[in-house]
Amino acid sequence: MTERYEHYINGRPAAPIGGAYFESTNPATLEVLYEAARGTKDDVDAAVVAAGEAFENPLWRDLSPTKRGHLLRRLADLVGEHAEELAVMETQDNGKLLREMRGQLAALPEYLYYYAGLADKIQGSQIPTSSVQILNYTQREPLGVVGAITPWNSPLTLTTSKLAPALAAGNTLVIKPSEYTSRTILRVAELASEAGFPDGVVNVVTGYGAEAGAPLVDHPRLAKISFTGSTATGASIASSAAARFIGCTLELGGKSPNIVFEDANVDNAAMGVIAGIFAAAGQTCIAGSRVFAHRSVYDELLEKVANRARGIVIGDPMLEATELGPLAFDAQRQKVNSYVELGVSEGATVLTGGRRPDVDLPGYFYAPTVLTDVNNQMRVTREEIFGPVAAVMPFETEDEVLALANDTQYGLAAGVWTQNLARAHRMARRLEAGTVWVNTYRAMSPMSPRQGFKSSGVGIEHGIESMYEYTRLKSVWINTDEGPVADPFIMRS
Repeated sequence: MTERYEHYINGRPAAPIGGAYFESTNPATLEVLYEAARGTKDDVDAAVVAAGEAFENPLWRDLSPTKRGHLLRRLADLVGEHAEELAVMETQDNGKLLREMRGQLAALPEYLYYYAGLADKIQGSQIPTSSVQILNYTQREPLGVVGAITPWNSPLTLTTSKLAPALAAGNTLVIKPSEYTSRTILRVAELASEAGFPDGVVNVVTGYGAEAGAPLVDHPRLAKISFTGSTATGASIASSAAARFIGCTLELGGKSPNIVFEDANVDNAAMGVIAGIFAAAGQTCIAGSRVFAHRSVYDELLEKVANRARGIVIGDPMLEATELGPLAFDAQRQKVNSYVELGVSEGATVLTGGRRPDVDLPGYFYAPTVLTDVNNQMRVTREEIFGPVAAVMPFETEDEVLALANDTQYGLAAGVWTQNLARAHRMARRLEAGTVWVNTYRAMSPMSPRQGFKSSGVGIEHGIESMYEYTRLKSVWINTDEGPVADPFIMRS
C-alpha cells in the first residue's frame, strides 16, 4: 500500500479538509513514492490560524531569544541525526545525487546553528536627541506569521534558509513546499516539534500552487511572504504583497555568466563550467548557463568541457558512481528538450548532448548539452532553461564581455576565471550580479548574504542581513522629565 502523508498543522498531522491526495513519483524510476495531502484554501486557513495563535501564545511570544536559539540548536542536532534518512528522501523525490544530498545534509545543521547563535545578537540602539530628558531607543521585533513557498530543486536547503532566520527572530511559519518534494519538509516540521518548538510554530500545507500556494500568498493574516522560484510567479507574489503593504523576500531566476579570461587556468575553469551548469543537472537558479571564453582559449576550453560532459556518468542517483541524475519531472525534461530544439532552430550547434541518454532506467534523464554558434540575443541565452544546457560564446575584450554578461534581465550570480588580481576586482565591481565567484563556482555559506539583482529577486537570504528581513524596527521615545509639558503645539526632539 502506498505511504500517505498528511499536512502538518499545530504540532500534528492533519488530514486534508477536502479529503483529496496527490501522488509523488520517483523521477529516476517513475515509481509512485507516496501520496500527500492535496491542500486547499481551508487547509491554508487552518495552518495560518494555528501559526497566528502560536505567535500570540506566551509559550512562544515570551520565550527569550537565547532560548529560541537553544531550540534551533536542538533542531540542528536532530537534522544531523536523521541526515541519511532525509538525504535518501530528497534523492528519491527530485533525483538529486545521493552523494550530493549527503554533502548538503552534512552542512545543513550549520545553517541552524548559525541562526541559533544570531537569535540573541539582534540588538537595537540608543539614539541621541537634542534633550537629555528624552530617551530614544530602537528595538527589533518579529513580524508575525511568515508564509514560505519553497521549490523542488533543493527543498531542504532552501526551506532552511527561510525557516532558520524566521524562527530565530521569533516568527511562526506556514510552509508550502513544491508538490514534487513534500516529504522532507514534513519530516523537518516533525523534527521541530521533537526539538521542543511549541505547537503551531512550524506548519506545512502540501499541494499545488494554484490550490494551496495562492491562498497562502493572499491570506490576510500573513505578515510576510518568502518565495523561491520562477520570476513570473515572484512578480505575482510581489504584487499581492505590495497591495497589502507586507514584506516579501524573493529568490528568483537567473541566467548567470561564467567568464573565462585568457590568463585563466583552463583546466580549473573547465571544471568550474562543469560544476556551474551540470551539477544538480543544471536545476539551480545560480547555474552558469552562459559561458563566455576569451577567443584565445575558446577552443581549448570548449574541448575540455565537451569531453568531460561526454564522460559524465548518468544513471541512478542512489549510486555513488553516478554524476548526473534525472530531471525532477517530465514537464521539466520536455521544457529542456524544447529549448535545445529552439536553439538549433535559431542557428545553434549541439556539440554534445541534446537528447535522452542511454540509461537503464525509465526516468526523466537528459544528457549534458553544450551549444555553440550562439549569440547573446538568442532565446536559449536569454531565458532560463533550468537544465544541463550550456551555451558557449567567445569574446575579445574585458569591456565586451562585461557588456554581454550584463545584457540580461537577471542578476543572480556570475563567475570569473582569471589570474589577474586587478581584473578580478574590476569584474566583481562591474558585474551586475548579487554573487560573484572568482576562480570557483557554487560556493556558499549560511554566513554569506545572497541577493538577486534586477529580475532575480528582492531581499536577502543568508547572513546576518537575512535576520533583518524577518524583523521590524520600532523606535521608542520616553520622556524622563516629570515636570509640566511646555507648549503643546511645538514638536519635541
